[in-house]
Amino acid sequence: MNPLVFLAPIAALVSLGFAAILATMVLKVDEGTDRMKEISTEIRHGAMAYLMRQYKTVGVFFAGLFIVLAILAFGLEWLPVFTPFAFISGGFFSALSGFIGMNIATRANTRTAAACRTSLDGGLRVAFRSGAVMGFVVVGLGMLDLSFWYFFLTHVYRETPEIAPRMIASAMVTFGIGASIMNLFARVGGGVYTKAADVGADLVGKVEANIPEDDPRNPAVIADNVGDNVGDVAGMGADLYESYVVSILSAIALAAAAASYFEVDPTAVMAIPLAVAAVGIFCSIIGTFIVRAKEGASQAELLKTLHRGVYFSSILIAIASFFIVSHLGVTLGVFWAIIAGLVAGNLIGFTTEYYTSGAYKPTQDLAKSSETGAATIIINGLSLGMLSTAAPVIIVAIAVMFSFFITGGTVDSLAPGLFGVAIASVGMLSTLGITLATDAYGPIADNAGGIAEMSELPPEVRVRTDALDSLGNTTAATGKGFAIGSAALTCLALIAAFREEVMIITGQIDFSLDLLDPSVLIGMFLGGAVVFIFSSMTMKAVARAAQGIVIEVRRQFREIPGLLEGKPGAKPDSKKCVDICTQSALKELVMPTVIVVLAPVVVGFFLGANGVAGMLGGATVSGFLMALMMSNAGGAWDNAKKYIEAGNEGGKGSDNHKAAVVGDTVGDPFKDTSGPSLNTVIKLLSVVAIVFATFVIEISQLFPWN
Repeated sequence: MNPLVFLAPIAALVSLGFAAILATMVLKVDEGTDRMKEISTEIRHGAMAYLMRQYKTVGVFFAGLFIVLAILAFGLEWLPVFTPFAFISGGFFSALSGFIGMNIATRANTRTAAACRTSLDGGLRVAFRSGAVMGFVVVGLGMLDLSFWYFFLTHVYRETPEIAPRMIASAMVTFGIGASIMNLFARVGGGVYTKAADVGADLVGKVEANIPEDDPRNPAVIADNVGDNVGDVAGMGADLYESYVVSILSAIALAAAAASYFEVDPTAVMAIPLAVAAVGIFCSIIGTFIVRAKEGASQAELLKTLHRGVYFSSILIAIASFFIVSHLGVTLGVFWAIIAGLVAGNLIGFTTEYYTSGAYKPTQDLAKSSETGAATIIINGLSLGMLSTAAPVIIVAIAVMFSFFITGGTVDSLAPGLFGVAIASVGMLSTLGITLATDAYGPIADNAGGIAEMSELPPEVRVRTDALDSLGNTTAATGKGFAIGSAALTCLALIAAFREEVMIITGQIDFSLDLLDPSVLIGMFLGGAVVFIFSSMTMKAVARAAQGIVIEVRRQFREIPGLLEGKPGAKPDSKKCVDICTQSALKELVMPTVIVVLAPVVVGFFLGANGVAGMLGGATVSGFLMALMMSNAGGAWDNAKKYIEAGNEGGKGSDNHKAAVVGDTVGDPFKDTSGPSLNTVIKLLSVVAIVFATFVIEISQLFPWN
């Protein structure tokens, strides 16, 4: 065992300790007025109630899959005996990271609003620190889980050092399945909840009734604020936990095969992803201390403030990575692959920001297109989303090509190059602690704005929370860009890991991606179809749930005397809307996940390993592009609406504004349900393929064409 791997558990404990310190600092901030506390408590109770019901539903699914994995591991001996338990631990820590993050977020919303009564910087500090709690809990728990299994498996295989690296690598990559499945449940369920409430509240409140956003007369407002937490905090936490863990696992899985080409001990190569990720935690902590904002700062200035923290952390990680790679005696090409990942991540973040921020021309032009109605803003938003895929694809392509060849990869020697691609993904996500902090604070600021509106705080408070919220939309889109970009790199590494698994099982390279092979070609079409079917199901789920909210809000406006007029004593029934969203989300989250989990197994059953390989390739390409298009189009629509609300193109209440609200409601499930879920879909397909590789190879032999 290389001594550098001990950095991993140390970094995990430091990260969790830092998160605890930040949480304590946030909780010491004044909560505001009694009305603010009351609203915050209602949001927190609604969020926790949903999350508990979600975990019960997911628990049933996990129990069933645990039994299946136990049969494959203990009965048929097709899996390492530790896989069922690692599956549970991955799911548990993924859920725990979302739960802790949401808990602090629902306590920080009123504190952010209270701090904004004094200054913009005060509100930013509270919201950013709360987001940082989520960021460092995610990386801390992820590193803790990885460290445990790495040290445990190293101990188990200590008597067989000649096969230990390959067995550890083969076993560890299967442990990501629990995190991936939990993530998909959280993203789909939370996404359906939050966007059903958001779309329903906007369509009836802002478009039909012409009342402000977060108006206390609107019964869907509380459900909308609850949804921000269960979708954009708990769901996002589970999402990036999975991205972080799976990127490291994919690099570990390829390290053993690459070690012989680097002519070093395999444990040295396996230590690199753990050490780089661990150092990334320390550097991200340092980066959080330089995030500050001036009163009256523009969105561009606020973005620069957050960028300073991320860029500073990236530079520190780059310096530390050089010493890690040099110390281990591995080719410096690995260091340059890490740099490629860091640069690619920041470039993808910048291009995402360019296409989605109201500070730049694309979103401003999109807002201007609202002059001719909702149809033109929708058409232009779709066009913008499609165009926005070009730059990230080129960036990822260059990063893949560079990291593959710089680490010594060739057509005849794939292993070192594929490890280079995998370690580039680790480099891209090494700043996740601070990147997620800039992402997670957005929903907190959004909630703070709602609380300010419902508590009737002075107008300048809402101006400050809106500035933070608008920035949050951009940083959220940037965070999704990071996750989607890393997913593309990770998926290539996971396909390579699937190849290694097939080779271990069969004793030969029984694997092809030849497009002239009918199994591969059919698999590619099926992989693309899975992406579109999943997107269709999740979009439809939001539409169905939103229709229920629209009908309920209309009913309350019609049947509760004096509610719409704002007469004293007329109160909306917010619990009814919360209940509709909860039931809809729980009903809709299971089937899309089941389809994704079963797809590699069913395709492998009929088409064998080559068909599965084709499916993974088809899903990766289509899923990457679809995720980028949806996330960026949705972010642009949202910020075009906020750009108009800031007094541009007619301002609030104008026809332009109403058209932009319609565009935003179309974009809501794009950017917060279907889009961000797709990066998990393409990785989960690969992880499931690896876990069930033996099953696929054994069963597919029943058909003569395999």
